[in-house]
Amino acid sequence: MKYEQEFLDYINPIITNDEFIKRKDYMHHINLSVYDHSMQVAYKSYLFAKKHKLDVKSITIGALLHDFYYKPWQENKTKKKFREMHGFVHAKEALENSKKTFPELINPKIEDIIVKHMFPLNIAIPKYKETWVVTYMDKVCSLDILKHPKEYPKYLGLSRKGKK
Repeated sequence: MKYEQEFLDYINPIITNDEFIKRKDYMHHINLSVYDHSMQVAYKSYLFAKKHKLDVKSITIGALLHDFYYKPWQENKTKKKFREMHGFVHAKEALENSKKTFPELINPKIEDIIVKHMFPLNIAIPKYKETWVVTYMDKVCSLDILKHPKEYPKYLGLSRKGKK
């Protein structure tokens, strides 16, 4: 995919960072890495923000970092309580990791985007229009899992493949 130069300028410090590049090896949904998913969400959010005169830089950075959590969730085989499962906790992990790795890029709007992108799972209501856009684009980019019904139990936390 060919991206606009402005988009690449905003995300260059992130996509050239070794810690972020590791997400190319983290599976997200079906055959898509966290890196690729995040790029999709970021670019769709960027294009929407440009068209609707929103904060383009913040939405792009927030969208790219929305799933910048610590480790591949699909490799975790330990049983967790329902509210401790990935869908409920990864947004907070992504914000912590983003603040630690890219403190110079984080502002209140980006924080809101990252930590509230899982609404309504995270319950906290998005404060900014940009957060609502990333929340929506994340869901749109994740719809591909609906084509794979055998995977539903894994995504709903009802089964762990490889669990011993």
